[in-house]
Amino acid sequence: MSAASYDKLIFELSSPGRVAYSLPDSDVPTSDARSLLPEAYLRAEAPRLPEVSEFDIVRHYSRLSGLNYGVDTHFYPLGSCTMKYNPKLNEDMARLAGFARLHPLTPEALSQGALRLMHELAGMLAEIAGMDAVSLQPAAGAQGELAGVLMIRAYHAARDEKRTKVLVPDSAHGTNPASTALAGYDVVEVTSQPNGEVDLDELARHLDTDVAAFMITVPNTLGMFEPRIVEITEMCHAKGVQVYMDGANLNAILGITRPGDLGFDVCHFNLHKTFTTPHGGGGPGAGPVGVKAHLEPFLPVPVVTKDGDRYALDWKRPQSIGKLQAFWGNFGMLVRAYTYIRTMGADGLRSVADNAILNANYIMKRLEKVYDIAVPGPCMHECVLSARRQKRLGVTATDIAKRLLDLGFYAPSTYFPLIVEEALMIEPTETEAKETLDQFCDAMIRIAAETESSPQVVQDAPVTTPVRRLDQTKAAREPDLRWTPRP
Repeated sequence: MSAASYDKLIFELSSPGRVAYSLPDSDVPTSDARSLLPEAYLRAEAPRLPEVSEFDIVRHYSRLSGLNYGVDTHFYPLGSCTMKYNPKLNEDMARLAGFARLHPLTPEALSQGALRLMHELAGMLAEIAGMDAVSLQPAAGAQGELAGVLMIRAYHAARDEKRTKVLVPDSAHGTNPASTALAGYDVVEVTSQPNGEVDLDELARHLDTDVAAFMITVPNTLGMFEPRIVEITEMCHAKGVQVYMDGANLNAILGITRPGDLGFDVCHFNLHKTFTTPHGGGGPGAGPVGVKAHLEPFLPVPVVTKDGDRYALDWKRPQSIGKLQAFWGNFGMLVRAYTYIRTMGADGLRSVADNAILNANYIMKRLEKVYDIAVPGPCMHECVLSARRQKRLGVTATDIAKRLLDLGFYAPSTYFPLIVEEALMIEPTETEAKETLDQFCDAMIRIAAETESSPQVVQDAPVTTPVRRLDQTKAAREPDLRWTPRP
């Protein structure tokens, strides 16, 4: 097979008569099958599937897998999403037979090890965040947000308070307003100051007895720590408003400070962003949510409890917001996070934040002469650049992102946060070595130089990838999702 054939579709490698499987003849008579299934669901002819050998299939898909970007193969500086390395020890623990083969309906008496792990993980997360209780049920950060907002709603309802609004900064993650709207609240945007901090005067104008909660990310989506966050939480509590912390950026404050100590009532954890469970590909995820004691009665059921040396599932919680999903959470993710926390220990978790902050500031300092810095530094775990000066020369953040692909790097987040023109959001995480950061910075500096000397090189990128520059507007409006064979 030639190298060029690797770029072909599996259908184009088809040759009549080749097969990649060996199955015994069906022991169900065809006549019986036709009588059991409605005629409308039976094929008149076999599907037009590719005819290839097992050898061809293995080579084809192995080659395609090597074209993917991922944290195991490349530097993945995706800002806000925290694409952390997933230690292989975590995978080994999640594959232990007692965990991997655990059935959702296994009786409590036969699930003591799993229940103990969950009980201890919830306790560790509560300690890390300064919260009093944690639910491990949410299957993603966004579902953790929804659970938190639902508990806030239940809390106000139990107090016979009619509150209809949730305040969200204009720098928030898009899931924040979506989660609050899904919970039945009206979303009110609070504008930020030019330096990215919450405008306290603007916040004060919106705070009233009809506001249920204020949702904010700390550090914020500009990679900056809100210096007046305690003042913000006190302002909200003075009006009976609950304060929710989006934990997407918790990786930056591990062992340095705790949301509960800052005055937050609710905080969710993205286990993939902070505690090294796999990220991307559509799941499975995990987004545990922690709460202060006054919200604990409203936790989702069941809650894992401990009595002596025995663990159980508590379903008798009359004020609970109910059950969020099947099983008790995405259990494999919980095993991985538990392994990571136990492996790192308190000092190790603190070093995570220290090194993440160091790496982000190193990148920012190396690039500040050739790109605009969105807000004055120093930053926390991620830095936000602006390609506004490159745009004046005809090169956009999208062009820069695509040129990085030619130079061997996955692109950082682009055009987020929305309040930054031509945003490039870079998060190196704590595990990247200085040599890797320098290679990435050298590539970014090279692109900035190309923008001035030969902008067409950047505008035409990528040219080294199997698929060249796409018409993104047409791809969104006229997606072609099915291969059609040539006549």
